[in-house]
Amino acid sequence: MTSLQIKTNPEVALVFDNYPPEIRQKIEYLRTLIIESAKKIEGLSLLEETLKWSEPSYLTKSGSTIRIDWKPKNPDQYAMYFKCTSKLVPTFKMVFNNSFKFEGSRAIIFHLGDSIPKEELQACITAALTYHKVKHLPTLGM
Repeated sequence: MTSLQIKTNPEVALVFDNYPPEIRQKIEYLRTLIIESAKKIEGLSLLEETLKWSEPSYLTKSGSTIRIDWKPKNPDQYAMYFKCTSKLVPTFKMVFNNSFKFEGSRAIIFHLGDSIPKEELQACITAALTYHKVKHLPTLGM
């Protein structure tokens, strides 16, 4: 484990505060998994927590942005978003096809009643946070 500094934009807390309580709990769990995963990445010293498109977003120097959010138009689901032009979601589909529901090449979708396969999701998170180091590997090092 590395000593990880988390640089948080204070506006992220406002977004979390505006989610309905049951959604906030789910989104906070995704945030926890992102931070736990980041702490396990050798050599990673900074995780930036900010807003992109008004959504909580997580960035590293050698990674691809991860966003998490819930939309009122789909009240029973929330998601973890990835850069759609990357190999991330297509690789996740190949490696973990039966573990997740996907939206195109940009997101893993969760429904409120879903149990989240923690180990598999953390592998996806790690691949995203280290993307520029692993994008040349056949399954992104997973």
